[in-house]
Order: sequence, then structure tokens, then C-alpha cells
Amino acid sequence: MTTVTTAGTAAPAPVRRPALDWRLRFGALSLIWGFSFLLIKVGTDGYAPFQVTLGRLVFGTAVLALAMAVKRARLPRGLRTWGHLAVAAFLLNALPFSLFAYSELTIPSTLAGICNATSPLWGMALSLVALSEDRPSRVRVAGLGIGFLGVLTVLGAWQGFHGLDGRGTAMALLASLSYPVGWIYVRRTLAGSGYSHLSLTGAQLLLATVQLAVVTPLFTSFPGRVAVVPLLAVAALGALGTGLAVLIQYGLVAEVGPTTAQMVTYFIPIIATGAGVAILGESLSWSTPVGAVIVLAGAALTQVRGKGRAR
Repeated sequence: MTTVTTAGTAAPAPVRRPALDWRLRFGALSLIWGFSFLLIKVGTDGYAPFQVTLGRLVFGTAVLALAMAVKRARLPRGLRTWGHLAVAAFLLNALPFSLFAYSELTIPSTLAGICNATSPLWGMALSLVALSEDRPSRVRVAGLGIGFLGVLTVLGAWQGFHGLDGRGTAMALLASLSYPVGWIYVRRTLAGSGYSHLSLTGAQLLLATVQLAVVTPLFTSFPGRVAVVPLLAVAALGALGTGLAVLIQYGLVAEVGPTTAQMVTYFIPIIATGAGVAILGESLSWSTPVGAVIVLAGAALTQVRGKGRAR
């Protein structure tokens, strides 16, 4: 998920071109994040949602800590910076990860993956209000309308949302909204901080882990037994979907730019849907894939910028 980075907060340092072609890494990132929703579903079969999120953050932070040790990157300094990172950790990690975990108790992983694709729509709507430099165009406004029409199609609005768990769906949509809120906050508070992307993200995940470590014991009890398969799913979700994915995305942004790297968002719901149907046996009505296509089309249009305003 395109959710765990503070990309754009500092200009990446020049890096050597990796041996593995960026297209292969782009495909790997799409698969990792696409399968994340399946792993969440499997993890919640054996553990409480907060426990799944805490485990995910622990394994993800461990991968980032290892990468920082290898590259000899240091954690940021200053209470002000850490305060902003604590808010970013809540908005970009602790809150959305927990909401997705809770949502998949009652909704299929396919629907959660499609809800995640609404994040660019929320981001465009919020940027019009919060970021004065983002001026709306007819194409982008049309994309916003088309995207939310796709959401209504996925949810079956013409049937009165019959058979849909409203609470779980609302949690997944709120999780998707939390990401652009966090991105805007980071852009306003941490842009140009001078710290590397790796240092900021490592500190961010560390703070999110601390937040969940405090919350989880208050709302859950220690599991009576160790569910092996769900535990493996949580480990993969953290190590791959949170830790390794951040490193891959960072490399893509440094090599091909953020515009190309963020296109991974449009492949996530396709992979999440395929994984949920093929592996978990989740049902799929015609409105789900049709609505997902409309959502992705609208999200793509919201990213269109005039040549003079492209960054």
C-alpha cells in the first residue's frame, strides 16, 4: 500500500542504478501490496486486529532498522521533528493499518483493496482545500466525480447497499482517507527537513510501533495459543508489505520519479481482487470489478496536471 512513506520530505541522494530493472521492482511492489489485504484477512483469523497491526509494525520496523544499520543512517534529532513524525506515524501507519485490520473482520479482502484505491480521490479533494498551490482543472474535477461514482458502483448504491457491512466498509474508506491527510501533514511540516527518506521513515515506523504497543494491551488479551499460519501472514505483511515495500518504493522514486512510482496504486486493487477470489474463495459480483475500473479511471484523471504545473 502506498501508505507508509514520507516520500518528498527530503531530496533523495544520488544512488547507483540497481542491477534489477525498475519494471521488475515495480511489479514486485504491486504484488506485495496487492497481497497485503489477503495477508491481513489471514492474520485476523488467528489474532485480534490490533495484534495484527502491532506485529506488522514490529516486523516492518525491524527491516527498516536493518537497512539503516547497513547504510549507517541515523535517526532524526529534535523534539519538534519527532513530534511531527509521531503525528505522521499515527495518520500514515497506526490508524489506517488498524482500520483495515478491523474492516476485514466483516468485509472481504477484495473490497478492502478497492477501498484503498480511493486514496488518490480523497487526496485530490483535500488538496483543493489544504494546498493552495493545487488548482483544480476540469479534468481533475471530472476525475473526482467519476471516481466516487465508481465507489457507489462497487458498493451497489442502486440496491440500497444491500448485503454490505456498512461499518467495515466505512472503516476501510476512513483508512484510505487517513493516508492523504497524513501526506498533506508531512508535506506541510517535514518537507525540506534535511533528513533522508530512510531516516524519517524508520523513525516514523518506530513511533507507530510504540503507539500500537501502548494501545494493544488495553484492548486485547494475550492469545491463548500461537496460530502458526496467521502468524506467518503477519510476519510477511510486516517484513514484505511494510518494510521491504518501503525500500523498493524509495528506490523507484529515486530512479523513475514519484509520478511513475505512484502508479503502483492502480495495480493494487486488481491483484487484491484476484488473490481474494482465487485463494480465499471470496465471491465477486459484476459491480465490484466494474466499479473498480471506474474508480481507477477517476483516480488517474485526478493526477493529470497541465504541463506548466507538473512537478
